[in-house]
Amino acid sequence: MATIPERKNQRPRKPRNPGASSGPSLWMQLLTAFVIFLILSTLYSSVKQYISAEKEVVPLSQIATDINAGKISSVTIEGDTIKATYVDKTEKTSRKETETSFTQTLSNYGVPKEKIDIVKIDIKDEGGVRFWFLTLAPLLIPVLLLFGIIWYLSRQVKAGGMQALTFGKSMARLVSPEDEGQRVTFADVAGAKEAKSELLEIVDFLKNPKKFLDIGARIPKGVLLMGAAGTGKTLLARAVAGEAGVPFFSISGSEFVEMFVGVGASRVRDTFQIAKKAAPSILFVDEIDAIGRVRGSGVGGGNDEREQTLNQILVEMDGFEVNEKVIVMAATNRPDVLDPALVRPGRFDRRVTIDLPDRKDREDILKVHARKKPFGPDVKLIVIAERTPGFSGADLANLMNEAAILAAREERKEITQYDLIRSIEKVMLGPERRSHVLNKKEKEITAYHEAGHAIIASVLPYADPVHKVSIISRGRAAGYTLKLPIDERRMQSRKEFLDDIAVSLGGYVAEKTIFDDITTGASNDLQVLTALARDMVTRYGMSDKMGPMAFDPALGRTMFGAGIENGEQSEEVAALIDSEVKSIINGALKKAEGVIKKHRGAMDAIAQKLIEVETIERDDFEKILIAHGITPKKKQDIEHQPIV
Repeated sequence: MATIPERKNQRPRKPRNPGASSGPSLWMQLLTAFVIFLILSTLYSSVKQYISAEKEVVPLSQIATDINAGKISSVTIEGDTIKATYVDKTEKTSRKETETSFTQTLSNYGVPKEKIDIVKIDIKDEGGVRFWFLTLAPLLIPVLLLFGIIWYLSRQVKAGGMQALTFGKSMARLVSPEDEGQRVTFADVAGAKEAKSELLEIVDFLKNPKKFLDIGARIPKGVLLMGAAGTGKTLLARAVAGEAGVPFFSISGSEFVEMFVGVGASRVRDTFQIAKKAAPSILFVDEIDAIGRVRGSGVGGGNDEREQTLNQILVEMDGFEVNEKVIVMAATNRPDVLDPALVRPGRFDRRVTIDLPDRKDREDILKVHARKKPFGPDVKLIVIAERTPGFSGADLANLMNEAAILAAREERKEITQYDLIRSIEKVMLGPERRSHVLNKKEKEITAYHEAGHAIIASVLPYADPVHKVSIISRGRAAGYTLKLPIDERRMQSRKEFLDDIAVSLGGYVAEKTIFDDITTGASNDLQVLTALARDMVTRYGMSDKMGPMAFDPALGRTMFGAGIENGEQSEEVAALIDSEVKSIINGALKKAEGVIKKHRGAMDAIAQKLIEVETIERDDFEKILIAHGITPKKKQDIEHQPIV
């Protein structure tokens, strides 16, 4: 399923826990405000002292002595303040007597009249903004600061009260039909043809409900979108709203549940009320399994918050009238754990399964994501689609983005086919770790390990053909063998599973044959093949001794099933299962050993080539096979294989 970049919602998202008590207490806020007040007061006093100390303050007698000595050129009197400017341009400040004039004071200090006449005396009236500011600032600034702190605390208390009142309100985000920037239509969704055809009926109802009501058809209340992660369930829901031109309210299932009892149910009521007021509309609940799990499982008791929230959802969906024109859409990748009351007819009437895209769908998805990207002339999206079986729409979007990043990193203006090929491996296995340098012995072991996988996959008739072999580290793997099926497969046969197990043992057998030793490099291979062999016995009925029976513990051991006792097995049955798993693995081991022994020369050639160049692409790999008498697999060879 194609995906589009997320955009900002039209309405800002509310905080996750409004009114929660995790914030600072009132006493802590008061203490913080008091400390801030002390700091600011100290700073104010320091600044005031610094300003006062900028000009030297001297006694009045010193001023009289300097005038008598002819050192002062002018004097400015402003109120009780005397500012004396000396001949050398320095300034000094003093205070005059309040009840006596300045000249009289100088005469009292013995300054002759002719000395006083030489000095320019300027008298200014004290007043103006500056005067009042300097007079009132020491009083007003602390008072204003105190009122500011009180106002701030009152706002905090008021905001806390408001948040407490809105704690149970809906947290749904709205995408308006008039918002062209966020509107999504079916043209933005590639693949999923069956799912889109099912959802077109919902669009038709939202646009023209009368023709359904006139014939007595009941309006579907809910649509459950089921599919693997990344297949585009959310995008399809938005596309339905975009096609119908109705408001789209979206919320996650986890946003209903809080630690406080009753909050989830309150938010459910408010969310449904908002959707009803905007009808016709779509209410989309993502990851509904977060609140829709089977009740009575014993987890959290019978009255836990999650179950109360689920009960409220069930009540709200039952309360929908036929003319409400509100469609509830939900998405989950775990439909097996949902409560039966949630998926019964009358609630989620439609269940739409969204599968992983096939080759043609993957090509269409790649074209959607290629719209705004500059590509080189060598790009062939059909080749990329063929090399990405099992990729979801999100994987393909990530692939295209990684290719663009690779091109930009190398200062190129166009994306090439090589960028896309490298992006496939990066999405599947992780980035290259060229700094992870193997020593000579480890490089040789890794080369033979991957050559063992590759040669067995090329010889066994039901294994997928090899497209690439490399000993360059990616992610946690020291090397890798890229195998891709020629055609899309929805089912796998027993023979295909057996060949896959033998291919997984290829590295193990190669190490043991060449070096007479085993390393930890085969640990992941052993885990995968053991799980596959056990599934063949317990889930798929592919064991001759066990027969067509399912022994999967998940069928009965799950706490959401009919009972734990249904999944229990006797010790004899468990031992027989283990014996059959071991028998399947041992049979595949003998098959792998036979291939390695017969085609030892081809494996040596592949390993030596890997040591030399580190990576072998499909064309070069097939040349080595042909040189050693092995015919590469073609499409017609696969088509004529019987399915058992």
